[in-house]
Amino acid sequence: MHWIALQPEPAASGSTDDSLVDPHTALAWWALQFTPMVARVGDVLVLEVSGSERLFGGRDALLERLFTSNRPVAQVKYASGATSLIAIGRLCSGRLDSLPDALPIRTLAAAQAHLPTLVRLGCSIWGDLRRLPRAGMVRRFGAELVAALDRAYGQAAEVYPWLTVPEVFDAPLELLASVDTAPALMFGARRLLAQLRLWLQLRQRGVLALELLWELDARRSNARHIDAHHSGGPQSHTGKLVLRTAQPTQDMQHLQRLLAEQLQRVNLPAPVLHLRLRSLQTQALAGESLSLLPEDQRQGDSLLQLLERLSARLGPQHVRVSSLQADHRPERMQQWSPATQTPSAQPAKSGKPSSKLHTNSAMDTVVAMNSIATKAGSTWAPGLNDSKIARNAALYPSWLLATPQRLVVQQGQPQYHGALELLAGPQRLEAGWLEEATDCALRDYFVARSAHAGLLWVYRERLAGPGGPANAHWYLHGLFG
Repeated sequence: MHWIALQPEPAASGSTDDSLVDPHTALAWWALQFTPMVARVGDVLVLEVSGSERLFGGRDALLERLFTSNRPVAQVKYASGATSLIAIGRLCSGRLDSLPDALPIRTLAAAQAHLPTLVRLGCSIWGDLRRLPRAGMVRRFGAELVAALDRAYGQAAEVYPWLTVPEVFDAPLELLASVDTAPALMFGARRLLAQLRLWLQLRQRGVLALELLWELDARRSNARHIDAHHSGGPQSHTGKLVLRTAQPTQDMQHLQRLLAEQLQRVNLPAPVLHLRLRSLQTQALAGESLSLLPEDQRQGDSLLQLLERLSARLGPQHVRVSSLQADHRPERMQQWSPATQTPSAQPAKSGKPSSKLHTNSAMDTVVAMNSIATKAGSTWAPGLNDSKIARNAALYPSWLLATPQRLVVQQGQPQYHGALELLAGPQRLEAGWLEEATDCALRDYFVARSAHAGLLWVYRERLAGPGGPANAHWYLHGLFG
């Protein structure tokens, strides 16, 4: 058995980073990377590492990994021994190479309550205690002191409530000074994100959504609450900011950038004294095979990270992406939604596109549209002047008008900068039966040629109304680029 005792050193005055982190929690999570047997004894952490030495290449390699290549998250002092109580005794006394018999009895927790009596008996070190009669020690001091000596010398098993990583990350933080502006909260948020990274690594998960909460100064908040009450405005003593990512991540630098962009748009009604960071949604990370070739290694941020940063800076409504919809009507085959919104969370609504023109730029979008039309049984009549058009079961233009433009009809022929020549069609479309009457689409689509505008995509309403098909309304719906 080999035990290591760790104790966080008191933060030096004027310290910036480590003074804001709960050292025992952060140190315990850090230690769990090397062994599952971590326990807290008072203000000391004890680690049993004999079962992990072979995994890390031996005891010396493990100690090198512990205190050199992968340094603790806080400044610590440490000692080791064959039992946890020996390691704690060496740590508390500062005698890192002392034999167990020479350790002071004040370093044995079970002897703390009996120190005055033991000193009068002439006992100052562990060896003095061992020389006392066991039966007399039990009658005078109780069985716990004898049992502690047995555990200290390895004659009895050491049983501790081992520490585990919680299922949900929830870490509070008390700031050293009140913070008046939201961007300044990043100073404390970085400390919480460092703890989050340790938690994610131990749980082997990536974060999808997290929440930063802050508590306002009650005195300043109450004063402003009185002013808000007279002005009729609401007031709250807490605030929060929810951060979401499109894919699970452990990249704290990316989360820091997103959080900084979000905090730039937050106004604090009163100074902040406390922060809290907690995970809302996480997901197990899948394994990834990396190449040893330098040209195959990913450089820079991924596309999703870029979109998330742009959305955080410009606003979600200014960075949008299209998604396919299960609808036969061309204007509703795709929907534009914020790029940071996952496809599974997007509602299946049929809203109109906000821009006047939008392009079906993705090849899979065009393929899916053609597949939908083919399954619907839409067919094209043979073209008169273009056999290439006739070979396609369904053609969709490169540019689609958000709102179809009604065309002038002269003698039953649609006009757009002159008379249009119909090349192929009709492609019949019937959709929207279960929706409102105004959303029902009964159309015959044609590919037409204009002398000035090139190839156009037009349709004729099948419900011609009074006058028959000759007076049917014609619309321009798309342009072939």
